[in-house]
Amino acid sequence: MTKGMNLLVLAGLILALILNSIFVIDEKEDGIVFQFGEAIRSDLPTGLNFKLPIIQNVKKYDSRLQTLDEEPNRILTVESKYLIVDSFVKYRITNVRTFYDATSGSFINLNNLLGQRTAFELKNQFGRRTVTELVSGERDQLMSDMRENLGDSVSDLGIEIIDFRVKRIDLPPELSNSVYERMRSERNRLAEELRAEGNELSNEIRSTADKEKVIILAEAYKTAEQIRGDGDARAAAIYAESFSKDPEFYEFTRSMRAYDATFNNKSDVLLIDPKSDFFKYLNKSKGSN
Repeated sequence: MTKGMNLLVLAGLILALILNSIFVIDEKEDGIVFQFGEAIRSDLPTGLNFKLPIIQNVKKYDSRLQTLDEEPNRILTVESKYLIVDSFVKYRITNVRTFYDATSGSFINLNNLLGQRTAFELKNQFGRRTVTELVSGERDQLMSDMRENLGDSVSDLGIEIIDFRVKRIDLPPELSNSVYERMRSERNRLAEELRAEGNELSNEIRSTADKEKVIILAEAYKTAEQIRGDGDARAAAIYAESFSKDPEFYEFTRSMRAYDATFNNKSDVLLIDPKSDFFKYLNKSKGSN
C-alpha cells in the first residue's frame, strides 16, 4: 500500500514537472525565459515551447498594437506663442528583450519614457514653425517628420512607431482671435487677387470677342454686297437680254410701272402737258376706244 502511494506521488511529481516545463506562445504575444530572475532567452517562436521546470519561468508581453494618448500639452512655436496640442502614438513591441532591459518589462515605464520623447519631438517640430504654418498648412510634412524622428529615437526601447499624429491644435483664447483675423485677411487678399486676375482675363476675352465680331460682320457685309452686286448685275443682264428682244414691250411695261407709281394716291396732283410722251400709251388707249 505504501509502495503504491509512493508511485502515485512520484507520477504526480513527474506530471507536474512536465506540465511546468511546457508553455505556449500565441501570435499576439512575445515571451522571455528567466532563470533565477535573469533573462536568458527571448524571441520565442509561436506555439509550444519548453523550459526547465522550477528553476526557469516565463513572462509574456502583449505584442499587439498599443496606443499612447496623453493629455494635451502647451507647446511654443517659433514665434514664442503657445498652442494646445493633443496627439497620440501607436506602437508595438518588436524586440521584447530590448523592451524588458529598458523598462523592466513594464508598460507603465514604457509609456512614461515614450511620453517624454513624444513631448520632446512635438516641441522640436513646433518650435521650427509659425502658428499659421501649423494651423493652415504643412500638416502632412509635420506628421511625416514627427513619425520618422520619433521612430529613430525609440530604437533602444524595443518598439516600432506605427503612427504619430496630432489630433487637434487649439489656440489659447488670447491668441486665437488675432491668428484668425490674420488668416482671414490673408484669404481676403488672395481672393481679391484672384478676382482681379479674373476680371482682367474676362476683359481680354470680351475685347477679343468684340474684335472678332466686328471682323466677322465686316466680312459678312462684304460678302453680302458682293452677292447682291452679282445678283443685280445678273438681273440687269437678264432684263437687258429680255427687253432687247422687244423694245416696244419694254417701253410699255416701264410706262405701266410709272403710271402705277404716279397715280397710287388719289390726292396726288401732277401738272404735265397732256401731249407729253408720258401719256403716250394712255392716249393710244383712248384713241382706240
